[in-house]
Amino acid sequence: MLENHEMWKLIAIEWIDGSGKWTQVKLLVKNLRDELHKVVEVVDFPQYGKNSAILVEAYLNWKFWNDPKALGAKIPSAMFALDRAAAAPDIKKWMEEWKYVIANRYTTSNMWHQAWKISDQKERDEFLDWVDKFEYDELHIPRPDAIVYIDMPPEIAQQNVDKKSAEQRAYAGGKKRDIHEADLNHLKDSAAAYNYVADKFGRLKLDPAPNWVLRSIEENQQALLDLLRSNWII
Repeated sequence: MLENHEMWKLIAIEWIDGSGKWTQVKLLVKNLRDELHKVVEVVDFPQYGKNSAILVEAYLNWKFWNDPKALGAKIPSAMFALDRAAAAPDIKKWMEEWKYVIANRYTTSNMWHQAWKISDQKERDEFLDWVDKFEYDELHIPRPDAIVYIDMPPEIAQQNVDKKSAEQRAYAGGKKRDIHEADLNHLKDSAAAYNYVADKFGRLKLDPAPNWVLRSIEENQQALLDLLRSNWII
């Protein structure tokens, strides 16, 4: 077991598809390796194509119901959580090897994608606490050192999703949008829920489109690096 936790970090990058997460993750990994000489591993959730993500893929590909609210909040949360639990041994191994681990999506995605389904604030807080305990305490998924959410306006993110290639959309059976992405109201409600989660649990925020003017990929990467440096993450 490591005694010096400064030697490794688990960093989660969050937000909806179309926000530029994966692009920023790849650039962050390159910068950590090339500029800061860190040893870095990447884990991408959901783990499409793996057995642990079979139920997640079915859910996102409209195989259960056409309404994302139909299964409630806890059942989909458990699907996504178990996929992360399957990756937990590798994440722990990498951390014990003093590596940086970058996660493209993590537990917080469960919180904000599902919390919007619960209108009562007390019940929503109870659900958020349940997710936190279920994933970190019961499934023993490592807790991140930092969680950054890319606060892309849902309208822009949804447009970016439509520009993705068929290969990028393979998990959705060739459809342009999965069950979450197809519903702009869901994305807007999820955005509001995420800000609520961020206030409750504390998250680092990156604004890629100040005043709705989308910055370049390079500008957003520099902003991400500056954000992580200023919070002593890298």
